[in-house]
Amino acid sequence: MSKFSFAFSPCPNDTFMFEAIVNKRIDLKGYEFDIYLDDVARLNQSASNKIYDISKISYNAFSLVSKDYQLLKSGSALGHNCGPLLIARHDIPTNKLKECTVAIPGANTTANLLLSLAYPDLKNKKEYIFSEVEDALLNGEVDLGLIIHENRFTYKEKGLIKVKDLGQYWEESTTHPIPLGGIAIRRSFPQSIKEDIESILKESIQYAFQNREIVQPYISQHAQEMDEKVMQSHIDLYVNQQSVMLDTSAKQGIERLIDEIRGLFPDRSIQNPIFI
Repeated sequence: MSKFSFAFSPCPNDTFMFEAIVNKRIDLKGYEFDIYLDDVARLNQSASNKIYDISKISYNAFSLVSKDYQLLKSGSALGHNCGPLLIARHDIPTNKLKECTVAIPGANTTANLLLSLAYPDLKNKKEYIFSEVEDALLNGEVDLGLIIHENRFTYKEKGLIKVKDLGQYWEESTTHPIPLGGIAIRRSFPQSIKEDIESILKESIQYAFQNREIVQPYISQHAQEMDEKVMQSHIDLYVNQQSVMLDTSAKQGIERLIDEIRGLFPDRSIQNPIFI
């Protein structure tokens, strides 16, 4: 029997997708999984340190660890109209944006990469846990905030306004769906094991779609007192058929993002193939 460490975020999209693995509701093919939950920015850092066998990772951060990891085609957060938003307390003239300070949810997140593509002159960035970005903006610590996850559904209630939908910017620029994050596995594992793990993730997500009421308690347990409606909106936004298994268009979108990273960071040596 083989045991693997598997790390993902406590956000509803991940806990929804992987509840069936955690609670052994599907055939795990004789494998065991030690489960770890952490914020995506910390998961990105953990991947840099090669801590986990299997891990959620921002596609931007993957470009830093491709020597040691490959991407699975199941478990992605990728789709349409689900990208990060740049927000503010009030209108800011476009020509003044480069003077602003912006709170970001991690330097190696895909959100920050999209921000760099859309606003290359916006350099004054401060890193926060994603759930703290709105408060940093409201408290006057920064002029702009880059929000992801459930904050897409709460910023208006706090009187904040949208400056730019960076997902829309990506889709209009490339015609591809927005690649946010995926699941990485150690490149050194035998191909048969990598394919088994991908199959297990796929079955876990399919189970969740078919048994929402069964997986819900695990989601709620880790959702930080999130409103149930927001929780469901979060899942609906980030989990779709591309999460079950990437199609050709989705893979092309990820490859396009990697190409953009190569252009921005020519010193990054991104190893192929990126997918198992």
